[in-house]
Amino acid sequence: MLFRLSEISKSYSGTEILKDVSFQVNINEKIGLVGRNGAGKTTVFRLITGEEAPDSGKISKSNNLRLGLLAQNVMFVDDETVHTSALSAFQKIHDIEAEMRKLEKQMETDATEEVLERYSDLQHEFEIEDGFTYTARAEAILLGLGFTQENWDLPTKNLSGGQKNRLGMARLLLSSPDVLLLDEPTNHLDVEAVEWLENFLKSYEKSYVIISHDRYFLDQVSNRIIEIDRGRAITYKGNYSSFLVERAERREQQKREFENQQTLIAKNEEFIRRNIEGQKTKMAKSRRNMLERMDRIEAVSADKSSGNFNLKNVVRSGDNVLTVEDLAIGYGETVLSKDITFTLLRGECIGIIGGNGTGKTTFLTTILGKHRELGGEIMWGSKTDLGYYSQKLEDLDPRNEIIGELRTIAPLATNGELRGFLAKFLFTEDDVFKKVGSLSGGEQGRLALAKLIYSKVNVLILDEPTNHLDIPSREALEEALQNYPGTIITVSHDRYFLDQVATQILEIKKEGKFEVINGNYSEYQKQKRKKFENRENKISVVIAPKKVETKEPKNDLTKNQIQKLKSRIAEIEILIPKLEDELTRTSAKLSTSEFVSDHKKLTELSSKIHDMELNIQKLYLEWDASLKMF
Repeated sequence: MLFRLSEISKSYSGTEILKDVSFQVNINEKIGLVGRNGAGKTTVFRLITGEEAPDSGKISKSNNLRLGLLAQNVMFVDDETVHTSALSAFQKIHDIEAEMRKLEKQMETDATEEVLERYSDLQHEFEIEDGFTYTARAEAILLGLGFTQENWDLPTKNLSGGQKNRLGMARLLLSSPDVLLLDEPTNHLDVEAVEWLENFLKSYEKSYVIISHDRYFLDQVSNRIIEIDRGRAITYKGNYSSFLVERAERREQQKREFENQQTLIAKNEEFIRRNIEGQKTKMAKSRRNMLERMDRIEAVSADKSSGNFNLKNVVRSGDNVLTVEDLAIGYGETVLSKDITFTLLRGECIGIIGGNGTGKTTFLTTILGKHRELGGEIMWGSKTDLGYYSQKLEDLDPRNEIIGELRTIAPLATNGELRGFLAKFLFTEDDVFKKVGSLSGGEQGRLALAKLIYSKVNVLILDEPTNHLDIPSREALEEALQNYPGTIITVSHDRYFLDQVATQILEIKKEGKFEVINGNYSEYQKQKRKKFENRENKISVVIAPKKVETKEPKNDLTKNQIQKLKSRIAEIEILIPKLEDELTRTSAKLSTSEFVSDHKKLTELSSKIHDMELNIQKLYLEWDASLKMF
C-alpha cells in the first residue's frame, strides 16, 4: 500500500463535493481518475498531497512516500535555462558530485584512509543514482516533450505558459517520485509529445494517478479507473474502454435493482396505508420500520442525453464540397506547409493533426479566406454554407441567457425545441436560464458548438472543439456530429474524438510536408505502423556474394580497364558484408527503449537505415553489372 483514503468527505461553502470516498493505491498501479468537471478530482489530489485537509475520514501513507504533483503554475529559479532547469531535478546527484570534487582536491594533499573510503562510498552511490546517464536522460525527456536542442538555452522567464507546463512536467518525470499525480498532463502537448508520454508512462516502474479527459490516452496508460460520481469513488479494473463496458453493466444492474426496490417500496407503502388502522396494524408498523431501515438504491443518472438531434433540415451541398490543390500556407515569406492536395466529399469529416506550429489553425483560416494562400488553389463546391468554431468564442454575448443565445439564430423556434436541443448538450432544466457570462470556459465552448450546429450550416469548420470539455460533454458533441448530415473539417489533438467522427486524416508535418489517409485516427496509426513494418521487412541479412573466376571480358576493354574492373569487384565483395553487418546492428536499435520512446530519434534512425539500404542495393547493382562485363 502506498496510500489510502478512508471515508473521506469534503465540502466547500456548504456544498458537499466528496462523500465517504474510499480507495487505495498500491505499488505499480497505473490509475486514471475520471469524472465530470467539478466532480472533485483535483480536490482528491489536494487532499493526498496535504494541501487541504478532509472534513472527515482518514488518509494513510506509507513511510517516506515521495509524491510528485504536476503543479498548474510552475515556478523557476532566476537565470535558469530550459536545460539547467531540467537538470535541477537531480539535486541529489549534484550534491554527490560536489562532495566528490571537494574530496578530490583534499586527496591531492591528504589522501587519508577515511577520505578514500568516503570517496569510494560516494562513487558507489553516484553509480546507484545513475549519475553517469542523468544528463542524457534529461535531454531525452526534453526532446520527447517538444524541446529541441535550439530551445535548451532559452531562459525560463521567456517561456510561454504552455512551455512552462511542459518543462515542469519534464522536471517532475526526471525526479522519479514513488507516485506521480498528473492533472491533465496532455494539455499543451501536440500529438507527437502525447505519444512519447504514453510510451514513457508504459515503461514507468512506479505508480501514478492521472486526471485526464483524453480517453485515448487513458486507454493506453491505465490499468485501473477510479470514477468520482456524485461525491463517491467507484473503482473499475482495466483501461478506459474496459471501464466503459463494466460501468454500463453495473448501471444496468443498478437500474434493475432500483426498479425492483421501488416496486417493493410501493407495495409495502400501499399495504401500510390500507392496514395501519386495521386488524393488521402490527404487521403494517413492522413493514414501516423495515422501510425506514432499508438502504435505498440510488437512481442511475445518465451522463448524456440521447436521441435524435433533428438536424435533417441542413441544406444539401454539392457532392464535391472542397478541393485543395498544391496549397501553400503561411505568413509573408514564411511557408508552413505546401503542396497540400485532397478532395472532401459531402458528408465526410477530415481531421487535421500535426505538431505545434505546423500551421493547423493557419490552414483553417486560409480555406476560410481570412488569410491569403501562398500558392495553389482552394475550390469550394456549390451551395456550401460555412460555420466556424474558434477557440476564442467571440461569437457569444455574455449578457444573454443560454436559451436566448440559441434563439439569436432561430428566432421562430419554440422554447420546447430550443430546450430539447440544449439538453443534448447537457444544458437541462433551469440551466438554460443562466447568463452566458457566468458560464465556465467548458460550458461556453459547449454552448458555442450547440449554437453553430443548430444554425443549420452544411459545412462545420472546427478548431480544437473538445478543448476544455469534460468527457460527458465530448460524448455529447460526438453524438451530435455523428448525427450531423453535413461536412466537417476539424483540427483536433483528441484522438478518441477523431476515431468517432473522422473519415479522413490530414497530417501537417513539421518539415512543411503533409499526408492524407482515408479512415479515422486508428486507421491512420495502422497505416503508419504498416509503413514502418514494411521498411523493417526490407532489412534482411543478405549472403555476401561469392568470389567468382573472371574470364576474359566480353567487351573490348584495355588491360588497364580490365584490372580496374577486377579491383572494383573485389572491393565491392569486401564492402557489402561490412555494410550489411552495420545495417543489422543499426536495425537492432529500433526495438530499444532509447528509440522507441523518442519519436525524433526513431525518425532519424529510420531515415539512416533507409539510406544504408539504398547504398547496399546500389553496390549489388554495380557488382552484378561488373560481372556481366566478363
